[in-house]
Amino acid sequence: MNVTVLAIFDEFNPNAALAKVMKERLIRLATELQDVHLKTFSNLKPLSDDVVIYVSYNPKYTIRWRIVNDVPGFVEIEVAKICALLNYIPWKTSAINVFKQN
Repeated sequence: MNVTVLAIFDEFNPNAALAKVMKERLIRLATELQDVHLKTFSNLKPLSDDVVIYVSYNPKYTIRWRIVNDVPGFVEIEVAKICALLNYIPWKTSAINVFKQN
């Protein structure tokens, strides 16, 4: 199973004090989550499956995470456990608005 963790800077203010440090920290934590904490997923079968996880800061600069592709339930549970141990919070998303064209 391929694991990819991406640092997302959607609500990140690039002009904030310590912006460069915070950005580098998020990238480092994403790499660490992928290469250290979720390394055991690389041995799960089928090896061709993927897990894609986004990490970001919330408005209070707490690390949040979410899985962005379809994965088996046990993978979601394990990722949630690992992220909870790291004090990362689930990324709550709002509903996607769909506009109809007439």
